[in-house]
Amino acid sequence: MALIYLSCAWLAGIFLGGWLEFSPPPIILLTGLIPLLLVLRLRHRKKAIILVGLCLVAFLGGVIRFEASQPAIDENQLCFYNNQETVTVKGIVGADPDVRDKTTQIRLSVEGVRSGEKWHKVSGTALLFVPRYPAYKYGDVLLITGKLETPLPVNDFDYRSYLAHQGVYSLMSYPEIEILAREKGLKPLARVYSIRNRMSQTLIQVLPEPQASMAQAVTLGIRGNIPLSIKDDFSRTSTTHLLAISGLHLSILAGVLLGAGIWLWGRRYYLYIWLALVAIWFYTLISGMHPPIVRAAIMASLFLAADIIGRQRSAIIALTFAAAIMVAIEPQIMWTASFQMSFAAMSGLILIAPFLQTLGRKAIRATMGEDRPIVTAANFISDGVSISLGAIIGVGPLIAYYFGIVSFVTIPATLLALPALPGAITGSAISGVLGFFVLPVAQVIGWLTWLFLSYLLLVIRAFAAIPLSSLDISLNLSAVWIYYLALALAIFFSSNRRKVTTLAVKFLKPGQDRDEQVI
Repeated sequence: MALIYLSCAWLAGIFLGGWLEFSPPPIILLTGLIPLLLVLRLRHRKKAIILVGLCLVAFLGGVIRFEASQPAIDENQLCFYNNQETVTVKGIVGADPDVRDKTTQIRLSVEGVRSGEKWHKVSGTALLFVPRYPAYKYGDVLLITGKLETPLPVNDFDYRSYLAHQGVYSLMSYPEIEILAREKGLKPLARVYSIRNRMSQTLIQVLPEPQASMAQAVTLGIRGNIPLSIKDDFSRTSTTHLLAISGLHLSILAGVLLGAGIWLWGRRYYLYIWLALVAIWFYTLISGMHPPIVRAAIMASLFLAADIIGRQRSAIIALTFAAAIMVAIEPQIMWTASFQMSFAAMSGLILIAPFLQTLGRKAIRATMGEDRPIVTAANFISDGVSISLGAIIGVGPLIAYYFGIVSFVTIPATLLALPALPGAITGSAISGVLGFFVLPVAQVIGWLTWLFLSYLLLVIRAFAAIPLSSLDISLNLSAVWIYYLALALAIFFSSNRRKVTTLAVKFLKPGQDRDEQVI
């Protein structure tokens, strides 16, 4: 539990630092020592006092960390040159380009800007919008000439804040580009991106559209090629999580690898765990390092490490620690929609779904008994509904807030589509890898994968076609906060019913005694 408190204190500090935008001096961390003065008087509370001091240090450290992550707007920062005349900048493509139907988005890590005949060293990331062809790769050194612009709101969407939370403060649309050098990035990362691109091309070869683009999404995290009509269907049914790589996809991969490792080597030397760990982080790299998959990778690593050291697992500890690590690396990620929805959904699975499963099983036992064969099937369906409902309760308000939509068919659509996901993921991955060596065999696997992907698409399209399957809604931020505060209180009182009842009885008992004395 101590790790939960420390992680939450750190997250609260990051949030407060971003909200209030104040910068305390680092020496303020010494205030964490103040509670230690009470140790001599309250020795029986020594552990609690030390924990309070550490939480205070973590909280203040989070505030300081956020402020340290903010760029100083001066001539050494790229955004200083926004909205001026045409400028020339030099930089390196810092990530795998995001290739869409007609355009490509490139994140350029800028190293210098030219003013007149002189070059000035600067730092910052520019988001470039360029034609799909010619193609660019990670590690390309580019000379760019164009106009840097500050991101502006798009309709009601705060695009500027969205990009700022990813460390991007400058845009440039369709600039003049000159390639100065290639393959100047980190060699291991360049190799990973090369494998990712080759797998993507293989999937295009062995599968027709739109199944090929869906396979790229569920396996590699490449969703830019999915037709807009299909994206709308997944959005209206609130089943986009089936395409977006997340903990669900990673759990399927980890389960397959653990089973294969145990079959090959047994449980000796924990080789099956090391195989899963290596594969999990490699998969995280080739899928684009998106927040949901990073969170899932950290959680899975903590679970597997717990097996090695023989410690008890705790999903909520792993979740909060994963959040603390991610926010420590990049504080701005706390304000991204994908990060928030990923953790909200996982919190619902951990804190709400088990309670719903228990209620569902009790209801089934009360109505059907325990020994009838149909009970097993009923429990399976009930558990599936509980898991889906738990995730929806956790993430629903954020979906409504960010996307302005509420779906009424999410649970049945997810339940019917979910059985096809393991086959779609594993089939796509195997096809993509085999395509490196024996393309005909990859095509055979692709035929089987097509069946799973087609079934998945059929289910989503069928539910999206139902009249009134979704409702457009406008939800403000205050309503979201009120919802989660009420939900947190409900979870707390539900988990501590006995303690709350005992305290209530103790509180009411003195009044009862006085009433009895008066009588």
